[in-house]
Amino acid sequence: MPRAAQEPASARAASPGKEPRTARGRETLRRLLDAAAAEFGESGFHDASISGITRRAGTALGSFYTYFDSKDAIFAALVRDMSARVAATAAHVIAAGASGVTLERDVMAAFIGFARQHKEIYRIIDEAEFADPQSYRAHYTNAAARIAARLNKGVESNRLNPGDNEIRAWAIMGMNVFLGLRFGVWDTTRPISEVAAAAETLLRDGMAAKPLP
Repeated sequence: MPRAAQEPASARAASPGKEPRTARGRETLRRLLDAAAAEFGESGFHDASISGITRRAGTALGSFYTYFDSKDAIFAALVRDMSARVAATAAHVIAAGASGVTLERDVMAAFIGFARQHKEIYRIIDEAEFADPQSYRAHYTNAAARIAARLNKGVESNRLNPGDNEIRAWAIMGMNVFLGLRFGVWDTTRPISEVAAAAETLLRDGMAAKPLP
């Protein structure tokens, strides 16, 4: 099996050639990424600093440069890492065996839960549009591709009607993003199951009124 397939996703977040080779190194890298999430999430890209990241991580400044070349490098790595964690959240739901519209409901619920635990994701991804446009675009195009693949399987299994699954995927992703912002970041009092059920009804039944008899 190729080495990349064996390494944890966080290990591959390091700058090229600086991937950790030991469990201790991977733990340090994970601490740096988590600290970077807090630093960028609170201060924004321009005001965040490497010293702030290492202080939060409880590591020496030299440890930062063991794994990353610059602030830009760890920011790009963080965007990739957060994208991978969102994908892993969806993969965990998929493993539970739901399909079709029910699966999209469950993935949406899981994402809102993720957003509640990692509110910083919105500021980080939004800033990536300007600080790291390539990672920003990859975050969304990869997410849309995963949704489209799920929809394709739903059509193949006759659980979904045929349609343009690329457009459907981007529409569903838009729902996920903004429902996560509204009910995962701005206000967490609404039960996630209630939000996801309303979205499921929209996906399953649409909004058009049924014709009068």
